[in-house]
Amino acid sequence: MAPSRIENEAALGEELAKVRFGRIYRAQAAAILAYALRRVEDPEDASDVVAETFLVAWRRLDEVPLGRGERLWLYAVARRVTANVRRAEGRRTRLSERLAETLPTELAIPPEPGGEATEVLRAMAGLGDEERELLLLVTWDELSPSEAAKVLGLSQLAARSRLHRARRRLRRLLEEHESAGRCSPRPHREEAR
Repeated sequence: MAPSRIENEAALGEELAKVRFGRIYRAQAAAILAYALRRVEDPEDASDVVAETFLVAWRRLDEVPLGRGERLWLYAVARRVTANVRRAEGRRTRLSERLAETLPTELAIPPEPGGEATEVLRAMAGLGDEERELLLLVTWDELSPSEAAKVLGLSQLAARSRLHRARRRLRRLLEEHESAGRCSPRPHREEAR
């Protein structure tokens, strides 16, 4: 079936839009890049400003004026994009400062080897990777079983079931360590089962 008149007009309109956009880009990209380089510190940010500016131009091509007005319109868009880049950089800087202040005090520090903590760590070494990860998410990272399920890509039911089995297995491993009075660095997998 041959394309309809409407389809032909749409295709022609799209081709004309591509041609016009290409002409605008070739004529104005250097000016917009120079504009951006004068207003942002990082050259990579300047290239992002140019890319975002021309993305807006493509999406709103019918609003881009013809002639000298096209550069002015692009400058106005680049100005708004530059302001967005500056705001984002300010947010990143403030976040970095907050993290630098709070992370050292908020990070969980692993227990020093010795006593009960050592025995728990040794027993956990006898668990499989998935069991250990699930237990750590729930106990160390204080996630609910439902939240841990999302992190691990499991159903809630599967996570609860695996958590129950992992706790039971860890309890058994701890009892074995206690009854054996062992101080070996890691139990062998066969012994832990």
